[in-house]
Amino acid sequence: MKLNLSKPLVIFDLETTGTSITHDRIVEISYILVEPNGNEHAETLRINPGMPIPKEATEVHGITDEDVKDCPQFKDVAQELANRFKGCDYAGFNSNHFDLPLLVEEMLRAGVNLDLTNARFVDVQNIFHKMERRTLIAAYKFYCNKDLEGAHAAANDTQATYEVLQAQLDHYGDELKNDIEWLAEFSRNNRNADLAGRLVYNDANEIVFNFGKYKGMRVSDIFVKDPGYYSWIQQGDFAQSTKNVLAQIKLNASNMVRNNSARPKDLFS
Repeated sequence: MKLNLSKPLVIFDLETTGTSITHDRIVEISYILVEPNGNEHAETLRINPGMPIPKEATEVHGITDEDVKDCPQFKDVAQELANRFKGCDYAGFNSNHFDLPLLVEEMLRAGVNLDLTNARFVDVQNIFHKMERRTLIAAYKFYCNKDLEGAHAAANDTQATYEVLQAQLDHYGDELKNDIEWLAEFSRNNRNADLAGRLVYNDANEIVFNFGKYKGMRVSDIFVKDPGYYSWIQQGDFAQSTKNVLAQIKLNASNMVRNNSARPKDLFS
């Protein structure tokens, strides 16, 4: 089924040096930009990560240090990608959990603002797990009746993800709505306040911690109860995007206190 789009959709996949959002780097990005009129633009970029690619990572995606030694670093292509993706929605396989947070982290390291204002995020893996609970290879076989050759090559995985998303709409009919906003809502696991999922919205639409000893507690309450916790996070091994959200919450709370306002509520709540 052809996607029903109100604005461009970027279906993308990353190959990386590992699975850490804060420490690892992109070695390949592949995307298909689908316009509302159905036009498609596909591109795959190899990236020099500026660090050795671990053997374990190469065994997954097949990309070696030699393959990327003459390729641009991410900072060299970041602004061009941000410009190209401006105003788009995003889709991927496990993208909400890994690919999108890492992409944003790389953008921040490059000093580039990837504008995600009003963007919707469709995670095809979450749709698949909620409907069938299998892997991308199994999803491709199940929905498209094809064997996924060259899995873990970014271009192959991106194309397969695009085909699976279209096939899911065909397969489930009225159970899935051909609407990016609906699919983004359906395919998320939590209402994240940051891309890494360290901060989430509770049922009262307040931002709470989603990890550690204060899990489930309001961020603004902890800033009052344990001010050192903010400093610990800012200095710790957390995604920069998470630190940025916390900094905005803290700044917002401080401004409200200075203005003699009522007890501050969480930013974005």
